[in-house]
Amino acid sequence: MLHFLWDSISLQTFLIFLFVFLLIADYMKNRNPRNFPPTPFRLPFLGHIYLVDFKDPLAAMQKLNKRYGDIFGMQIASMKCVIVNGTRLVREVLVNQGDKFMERPDFPHEIDIFSKVGLISSNGHLWKAQRRFTLSTLRNFGLGKRSLEERIQEECQFLGDVFRDEQGNPFNPQLKVTNAVANVICSLIFGNRFEYHDEDFQRLLKQMYEMTALQGAITTQLYNNFPSIMKYVPGAHHTILKHLRLLRKFMQEQINKHKEDWNPSESRDYIDSYLLEISKDHDSDTFREEHLIACTLDLVFAGTETTSSTLRWALLFMAIHPEIQARVQAEIDAVIGQARPPALEDRNNLHYTNAVIHEVQRKGNVVPFNGPRMASEDAYVDGYFIPKGTVIMTNLTSLMFDKNEWKTPEHFNPEHFLKDGKFWKNENFIPFSLGKRSCLGELLARSELFLFFTSLLQKFTFQAPPDTKLSLQTMMGITLAPKPYKICAVPR
Repeated sequence: MLHFLWDSISLQTFLIFLFVFLLIADYMKNRNPRNFPPTPFRLPFLGHIYLVDFKDPLAAMQKLNKRYGDIFGMQIASMKCVIVNGTRLVREVLVNQGDKFMERPDFPHEIDIFSKVGLISSNGHLWKAQRRFTLSTLRNFGLGKRSLEERIQEECQFLGDVFRDEQGNPFNPQLKVTNAVANVICSLIFGNRFEYHDEDFQRLLKQMYEMTALQGAITTQLYNNFPSIMKYVPGAHHTILKHLRLLRKFMQEQINKHKEDWNPSESRDYIDSYLLEISKDHDSDTFREEHLIACTLDLVFAGTETTSSTLRWALLFMAIHPEIQARVQAEIDAVIGQARPPALEDRNNLHYTNAVIHEVQRKGNVVPFNGPRMASEDAYVDGYFIPKGTVIMTNLTSLMFDKNEWKTPEHFNPEHFLKDGKFWKNENFIPFSLGKRSCLGELLARSELFLFFTSLLQKFTFQAPPDTKLSLQTMMGITLAPKPYKICAVPR
């Protein structure tokens, strides 16, 4: 009977039956649970990929926010996601119910770069132990202390020297700024800085920059959602993996150098301290050499790219708004003068300068969607059901550009952070995220931004090259950075 039925069914009928069966299976597998947040129409198998604008994801998200409200669902392939917007709901997810949304999801490329055993993408006990150890160790080596401030001030001097070498001619500041910022975190991790003419380190910085930029490529995003198919397709995702292997090799070489003259009784830096923990922790899986490689890579990435991108935005905004730049320089001249370098204690007296730095962070918006989270248990947000395993995206852009909270959200306006001439911080300003999983390098980043910015504005005036109109076009990768540009640093 089965043989007869098989012979009587045409290939066309069989394919139609198979297609209908797959449609039903896809619907049953991916249908939303009861009381799930509102969701746009979903395509079979592909989900909402048709709504994703790879060239301008911020604009696409803004349209969805406007249409569906401050909480809505999306699905790309089999990944179910909830996007949360606005101060009230972002704080609900990150703070009030932070323990339910603390885990990181398994995005293939996120795992490739930020290993599940490092600081950024690990979960549970491993993440808590690594974060606790890292914060404690960085404090021991100067985080929040005068010694680290002096290191940053020294690096400000070196950066000023290489800017001055350009003699006011047009140049791309990207590598120089990145080198300066990287040197600060490298001094904590490796115990040394790298010269601006060090070809090996310059090559490493170029690879890091390319990796962060290629994260925004279409093939990389498709790899995150269709890894089993995209691993056979050429594209940016393979270039990222190639660079990643070289970066890990560099980290391993640095660790091996430390092992050669390591003294357990005298820790010089983060690597030495981690090696000591490994020697104490033989029977545990918490501190291992592969974890150390992942942690150092995470620290260099996180401690370099976000701050470097923000400073590049700062120089660009100053060149585009010379009247704001002149007012910052006038305040620096009045409070600090030219005889000494800026210090962190000057921040309390530089109200306008501090407001400008915060406005750079707001308008630059370098981490627009925050780090992804995942529900570790069933939860309710604003009355909607969020099942365990759902990816949560907290849209920080919705806070930074909220028309109800900022006077001119689409324009660069330092007055957003001033009240009666004094610096004032808006509660919608949370560039470092919130809660237990907020950026562990916030204190370092804030110190670097202030000291690098004020030091550069103290010594230089930044201008567009002759007959050039600077652009605020963005480049979406791991961070939202300005597209490469050339600028003139004219000594004052």
